[in-house]
Amino acid sequence: MSGSEVVMDTQSVYADVSRVWDDDLVGQLSQYVEIPAKSPAFDANWASTGLLDVVVQRAADWVIAQQVPGLKLEIVRLPGRTPVLFFEVPSTRPQSSDDPTVLMYGHLDKQPEFSGWRSGLGPWTPKYLDGLLYGRGSADDGYAVYASITALQALKRQGLSHPRIVGLIETSEESGSPDLLPTIHALEGRLGDVGLVICLDSGAGNYDQLWLTTSLRGMATGVLKVEILTEGVHSGDASGLVPSSFRILRHVLDRLEDSGTGRLLPAQFYCEVPEVRIEQAQATASLLGDLIYKRFPWAHHDCGGSELVALPTTTDPAEGLIRRTWMPALSVTGAEGFPALADAGNVLRPYTAFKLSLRLPPLVDASQAVQDLKKLLEDNAPYQARVTFHVDGASSGWNAPATTPWFESALNDASLAQFGAPIGHIGQGGSIPLMAMLSEGFPKAQMMVCGVLGPKSNAHGPNEFLHVPYAKRLTAAVAQVIASMPSAA
Repeated sequence: MSGSEVVMDTQSVYADVSRVWDDDLVGQLSQYVEIPAKSPAFDANWASTGLLDVVVQRAADWVIAQQVPGLKLEIVRLPGRTPVLFFEVPSTRPQSSDDPTVLMYGHLDKQPEFSGWRSGLGPWTPKYLDGLLYGRGSADDGYAVYASITALQALKRQGLSHPRIVGLIETSEESGSPDLLPTIHALEGRLGDVGLVICLDSGAGNYDQLWLTTSLRGMATGVLKVEILTEGVHSGDASGLVPSSFRILRHVLDRLEDSGTGRLLPAQFYCEVPEVRIEQAQATASLLGDLIYKRFPWAHHDCGGSELVALPTTTDPAEGLIRRTWMPALSVTGAEGFPALADAGNVLRPYTAFKLSLRLPPLVDASQAVQDLKKLLEDNAPYQARVTFHVDGASSGWNAPATTPWFESALNDASLAQFGAPIGHIGQGGSIPLMAMLSEGFPKAQMMVCGVLGPKSNAHGPNEFLHVPYAKRLTAAVAQVIASMPSAA
């Protein structure tokens, strides 16, 4: 049976959410951008700083002000944990006691500032230019709670019924969601029998259609440190006899990565790619073509009068999709032990430390991988140097369950109605730790993992923006999918 007796007017739903975005949400999110509510991994004093509490309270106040009939809201604050906004809205369907619940997810914590923002832009200075809202957290993922409630209100204004809905808006996602699972345990029994998860923290292949995320990579992070001296010494006096801590670190990393190709060497960091994901990657590659790699801000440089552009590891679109979604990859995201260039004298430094981020394929167990990584890097140190790998965190990836007929149809209908193009399927190279937790806890639930992070939106980096026209259509599509959810009967 359909989720509603009333036929949805999809154009009216879009007009409704578009008006709310223009009149209210752009302003709300501009105020949100101004608050440097960095995730605990980047603000050790988050509890005393209080900025996570500020963004959660502002979001809660806005939700309450919408006067959603029957909505109950609370901010869950467990001792020593970051706050989580939880809301629930009762079903409006008749005889709905056995109907599954819709769980809507988002987060309000942010990545740090990063450098390289264009003139006139900044992480905490919102700018709305040509439909793009610039600023940290605008797209990742401050809009989610506002879009979720706006989609729900659009259904109600049309007189459309809906199943029971609950919301979880956390503030530790950018730190690997360490506080979310304890909160979920504290809410045990209140989430209900979740049949549909709507997570608005993902990406889009373009801005022309609805994109369903089919997989997410996991991640293992930590600090690799090599110590060879207790203090710096004159490089002319010691070099050639005292080994460089940087060279030892490079040698240790060679155990992990082929520096010539970037390929990870240990077999245990790989998994078999499901055939359906290969087929979807080929279909998406045919649709997006070279946009798959041209979407990134490549460096340009002059070489003998001709301009050259830096190149990706592959220009084959399908192979590129698989590499960024189903293959492990190592990034060095920070360094310590180096003086600033202006202060760099002729000194052999006592230590070198790198922050490592190892992206893991969706089906690799992160807890085992991080232990394998630690052993690989620390054992048998060259020159008996002190080599340590301090684990910061590990979260497994996620492979979406098979879509049911109603869900596939609802997604495609929503994409056609709101974008004029069919649904697209794409794996994402990033991580959303909650998804693996929810798939394990609710194995029958369908997963609508979508987002606004399309080409050049640059979450985590400089010039992050929210593509508001796309966000409007995504909000309307969310409303349409919720309305299409069948009842238990």
